[in-house]
Amino acid sequence: MVKIPPLKRISVHSPAKLNLFLAITRKRADGFHDLVSVAAPLDFGDTLKIEETAGGFSLTCDDPALEVDETNLVLRAARAFAAVSGWRGGAKLSLVKRIPMGAGLGGGSSNAAATLSGLNEITGHPLNEKKLAEVAAQIGSDCVLFLSGGPVIMRGRGERVESLPAGAVRRLVGRRVLVFKPAISIGTAWAYRRMATAVPGWYVPAEEAEARLAAWLHSRTHAAEELLFNNMEGPAFAKYIALPVLLDVLRAEFGLAPRMSGSGSACFALLADDAPVEAIQARIREHWGAEAFIVEARLG
Repeated sequence: MVKIPPLKRISVHSPAKLNLFLAITRKRADGFHDLVSVAAPLDFGDTLKIEETAGGFSLTCDDPALEVDETNLVLRAARAFAAVSGWRGGAKLSLVKRIPMGAGLGGGSSNAAATLSGLNEITGHPLNEKKLAEVAAQIGSDCVLFLSGGPVIMRGRGERVESLPAGAVRRLVGRRVLVFKPAISIGTAWAYRRMATAVPGWYVPAEEAEARLAAWLHSRTHAAEELLFNNMEGPAFAKYIALPVLLDVLRAEFGLAPRMSGSGSACFALLADDAPVEAIQARIREHWGAEAFIVEARLG
């Protein structure tokens, strides 16, 4: 009697990310933008449950606001994995959503990367790291960074990823961070259009961006706070004044160095061990209302 191997089930952590340093340098001829960025995953995020099936892919999510049709990056990633690996099986994909949408925290890209990693695991790793990264880059510009498992430097449209030097990693990993988002969301496409059409422009020349990053990397003593930068704050803050107003309050009252992540609308602040977190949260809710999303996490 032929034994049929049992179908596999796994759960994959799908972390949020923060852009600690983000310089958009120019719009390219293909419509994408070039950037220089340092991004770090958080120990906070979504959970993707993968259950192997005989064939086909399906997706469910505990958040009814999330579309689970073919536009979702999870299903796109699953089909891309099957096409490249030649796998003929299928999977039931179930997403427990915690990362807010329209936040600049990379939720969709992280979910896609978790799909690729999870499917690669249950199928015996038919794709090596390089091939997996190639597939991830085809799904979305931010997807590749989530395969690294730690802070990275991103270039190009985000698909060119390299690890940070060990000394720089030590200055980042484990740092406490408060992430907070107002009820409003900011569309990534809108933010990049604003970057491209603003007069005067918000772009940072590539040479300047690389010089700023190099100065922090080579200092060996500069704290993570001295790395923080994001020129996408320009278009976001010009329209959504509640963002810069609150960040100015947090700087003045608590001595924080808050920034926006990615294209927004989520913002974050690195925390000292003795930071008055409850008072900071109260001030955030005073400005943004009870519906504001707030979570404390650590850089991964």
